[in-house]
Amino acid sequence: MDLTPFLVNLEGNTFDEVLLSVAVKGKVAIAMKGRFLLRAICESISDRRLIGCAITDEASCLDYLRQEPYELLICTDHLEGGNGFELTRKAKELQSDLKVVMLALGDVIPAEYEHAPWLEAVVAEADIVDDQRPLQAAVIAVMGHHSYRSPSLRSGNLPYLSCPRLTPREYEVLDLLASGLSDREIAQRLGVSDETARTYTKRLLQTLSVNNRMQAVLKGVRCGMVQLG
Repeated sequence: MDLTPFLVNLEGNTFDEVLLSVAVKGKVAIAMKGRFLLRAICESISDRRLIGCAITDEASCLDYLRQEPYELLICTDHLEGGNGFELTRKAKELQSDLKVVMLALGDVIPAEYEHAPWLEAVVAEADIVDDQRPLQAAVIAVMGHHSYRSPSLRSGNLPYLSCPRLTPREYEVLDLLASGLSDREIAQRLGVSDETARTYTKRLLQTLSVNNRMQAVLKGVRCGMVQLG
């Protein structure tokens, strides 16, 4: 999937704070597994003119990187085609000054990549659910030419995960969020008003004890309630 041509139509923020809280002058490449994460990261960048590509597979991202210089790549370890570790390695070969932040959906760094010099910043999915704002910290670190590992990757201990019971409606809303739909699109799908859809989303966040939609979906994935689509 290539979301790049549709970036101007995205609305809202998926995080409580924008992701890029530091100045980024160059292009940003985003490669995520599934429409939800792709849209979530794009929405969390305040100036979307910085986003040069937003895709879900390794090959397409590398095609973009061959065309012009990029300053920052944000990717997941798992992609719909290829994987983020190999994407990072190849991207750094193409552009040695490229800074990279990886979201590890598997919460681990495979042994063969753990000490790779090109793997600058890695954030475990569990730490995003635990609300420690590690993605923001990782971006700040690499923009300052530092390496970064989120708390559970440093300690080797995953935070405690409590999985509440959802109502049928909450399951439905969670599934639609994981599919990458906005509140407006959820309203259209459920045949309710935009405000009612927002209320459904707020109630879901409360039930899951999270602060934003990204945390909700990732916690749903970790609890086996939903799959990223």
